[in-house]
Amino acid sequence: MSHRLPRGATLMIQGTTSDAGKSTLVTGLCRALHRRGFRVAPFKPQNMALNSAVTPQGGEIGRAQAVQAQACGLPPHTDMNPVLLKPYADQGSQVIIQGHAVGNMDARRYHEFKPKALSAVLESYARLAHQFQAVIVEGAGSPAEINLRTGDIANMGFAEAVDCPVLLVADIDRGGVFAHLVGTLELLSASERERIRGFVINRFRGDMDLLRPGIEWLQRRTGKPVVGVLPHLDGLYLDAEDAVVTKSRPAAPGQDTRLKVIAPRLPRISNHTDFDALRLHPQVDFRFIGTGAPPPPADLVILPGSKSVRADLAWLREAGWEGAIRRHLRYGGKLLGLCGGFQMLGQAIHDPAGLEGPPGSSPGLGLLDFETTLELEKQLRTVSGILVLEGATVSGYEIHAGVSSGPALERPACRLERGAEGALSDDGQILGTYVHGLFDEPEALTALLRWAGLPQPRVFDVRLERERGIDRVAAAVEAELNMELIMDLLSGSGRGEGHAPAGQP
Repeated sequence: MSHRLPRGATLMIQGTTSDAGKSTLVTGLCRALHRRGFRVAPFKPQNMALNSAVTPQGGEIGRAQAVQAQACGLPPHTDMNPVLLKPYADQGSQVIIQGHAVGNMDARRYHEFKPKALSAVLESYARLAHQFQAVIVEGAGSPAEINLRTGDIANMGFAEAVDCPVLLVADIDRGGVFAHLVGTLELLSASERERIRGFVINRFRGDMDLLRPGIEWLQRRTGKPVVGVLPHLDGLYLDAEDAVVTKSRPAAPGQDTRLKVIAPRLPRISNHTDFDALRLHPQVDFRFIGTGAPPPPADLVILPGSKSVRADLAWLREAGWEGAIRRHLRYGGKLLGLCGGFQMLGQAIHDPAGLEGPPGSSPGLGLLDFETTLELEKQLRTVSGILVLEGATVSGYEIHAGVSSGPALERPACRLERGAEGALSDDGQILGTYVHGLFDEPEALTALLRWAGLPQPRVFDVRLERERGIDRVAAAVEAELNMELIMDLLSGSGRGEGHAPAGQP
């Protein structure tokens, strides 16, 4: 049966928990619909994550939505994630509305701000619904967080506002999948329960015959169908929304020599997806080193980005990394600083406006001769050019409030279309840059691995790995989910057609 979708046909994916598989399922559905010839767009009303991407318009959105845009064959757009919260402390976040920061807020102040956030959410959704045949929406956390239901814009608050059907996904790998699904339903209002049109069980491995009695019981108990059971996709690569993935891919058969690369797992680490190309490279042993673990010997140490650079630098010192880095350099090791990690390499970091914590200044590691001042206007841009090392092609994006200046910048790490960028020490041991996605370009990755001590790096393209991951998820969605039911929900046969709210275009 073929389906014709009305403009703005909408389906929302909510989860029983964080990391239940919402992002992955939305990615797979987007690619599956794109393959079928539909013009589809992803949408996440509100995201809380420190992994972000820069759109061609110069706005900032969650990294997962940029990947979902790729699944749709689209460039990322700020309307795909109109509210992004970037925590800089346990009780405070930078609030980004339609791509641009509007200030730092604690939970109480953000709750008061939510009506304005909802207005931006509905405005962005209306534009997408007007442009695309289908909009696949990702919720956040769980709709059963009843303490957050008042003023909710991320889950049922949004679904009720635009009147769209919902599928609820649960992760069976955690255990208690039936309790998660039934318990979530029990905590919803009658109208919200009705809005959930079916369940998806995620990350299943085992004998389906053993799972089937539970599925039959669940369907009898709730009166709602299990739309499908997605298998555990071992080795799947998609950019993590927020959780830090700590493991490298196992070494290839017969691969003895691997470059050892380590990075501190900073408390406010941001854009750690920068290191996915290193984690997945067959000749690299990459590890994040957490609290309490001394830095092991390595060929390359990388200081990652941070949403709270001065606080993370203090943590670095308390954890003994400053001495370990100086020892590493004395023995000829290489050091690379990315974004906030680059700022740490300088003489000082100044935050006069208190953008990332209490106003003030902190001494840097003093390894490169420059200083950084955090300014109100954030630098957001996509970039391309060459890496000074071997003249390798480099591309990526910048997201930073810091403006750096000093003699060290006269010997840049990159020559971008907009000009010289970053710094390379006189002895060639230390490299610093603001360019996120530094390792995603195969030429740049090869040059950096050779600089770090790997004599003959294999060519590796993490973008192809991402594309293969998207295709794997889409194939599983097509094979294991009841796509006929999903198309019925999108076409309006299920409750809620998901058109733009009244008064919107």
